[in-house]
Amino acid sequence: MSGPTRSRTYTTTVEALPKARARVPVPFDPNDAWGAKREHHIGGTIAAMPVRGTITHDGEGWCFSLGPAWLRDCPVGPGDCVEVVIVPEGPQRADLAPDVAAALDANPTAGEFFDTLAQFYRSAYVRWIDATKRRPDVRAHRIAQVVGPVERRQEATRLDVDVAGTICASSKFAVCTQFLTR
Repeated sequence: MSGPTRSRTYTTTVEALPKARARVPVPFDPNDAWGAKREHHIGGTIAAMPVRGTITHDGEGWCFSLGPAWLRDCPVGPGDCVEVVIVPEGPQRADLAPDVAAALDANPTAGEFFDTLAQFYRSAYVRWIDATKRRPDVRAHRIAQVVGPVERRQEATRLDVDVAGTICASSKFAVCTQFLTR
């Protein structure tokens, strides 16, 4: 399923929050639309202005917030009725290869934590694993290297160098970035 088919468009009224922030209500359950998660990283537009955020459930329902800088630079404020278009960011569980999805499904703690990672981190893990499609033995090892630390909600430690010379080194934020050594 690609991003555009997951896009949601609705009209809502922006609500004031303390400290020059604003709340954007989400009138649907993102767990029903995009799969159950504690929070949903999204991108899209509000009144045709680009926005990124995290949908969470507060005491009043699903919403995401706008910070003071976004409100200062955009012609939208509390009380305004706006059109909102949002789509989940990054690879979603339905986008993953069957073996990666199965590993995360088999380990609910790892799957839940993986789903809460920002799209950059999820994409980096998926790219690193996908670089081994022709090497099933290496691929299975990499999936295990990702699921283990993710299950413990820790950063992955330094990861292997495969025979193609691809090094995956992680940062303190559990990011895998590929560097070609050739």
